[in-house]
Amino acid sequence: MILSELNPRAPDDPASLMDRMYRRQRYVYDASRKFYLLGRDELIESLAIPPGGSVLEIGCGTGRNLVKAARTYPTAQCFGLDVSLEMLDTACQAVNRAGLSDRIRLAKADATCFKPDALFGQPSFDRIFISYALSMIPPWRDVLMHSAECLSVGGSLHVVDFGDQSGLPAWFQSGLTRWLGWFDVTPRADLRLAVNDVATTLNMRGRVASLFRGYAVHAVVERAFR
Repeated sequence: MILSELNPRAPDDPASLMDRMYRRQRYVYDASRKFYLLGRDELIESLAIPPGGSVLEIGCGTGRNLVKAARTYPTAQCFGLDVSLEMLDTACQAVNRAGLSDRIRLAKADATCFKPDALFGQPSFDRIFISYALSMIPPWRDVLMHSAECLSVGGSLHVVDFGDQSGLPAWFQSGLTRWLGWFDVTPRADLRLAVNDVATTLNMRGRVASLFRGYAVHAVVERAFR
């Protein structure tokens, strides 16, 4: 079952655009993306979800990461939201095939302003992760801030996305940037600064690490125990 927090939309709003983009791509998304969406599995392994804890994926897409998270942390309650109904339909099928419909709940919602209590009956989450989605969301800073605001005490937000490719050859950087642009993907060069801003504003801790010679970046924002 897919819950919804979105109102009826115009044909050119972000949800409609994502639906059109992924209407056909969703069938080959996981098979094609596994070669260049690096660091996703490492992020999931680093979540360290506490026993019986909760985890939310922002931009859950096909459900691939949520299924892996549910299997990695068998006592966790898992939640996912996406703006694309096409992707959520694929995610729902993946969850059902994995026999995890009792532990994974999906919803259609705007990542900049969703209400976790109204959407999932959860006031907050122990872990939230965003895998290669910020580079596709224009108001990505708002998503980063709102996600951090939805953390439980002692919780953490994890982000993996394209980095600045600073340790890679110039020809590779140029080619990757051009290719990503065909899919409306924009690496967030100032992600490190944005993470610091969120951490400072919300009195949290933030850190950013470069992966694979700058190909990807892993950012973490932590809400301290009180």
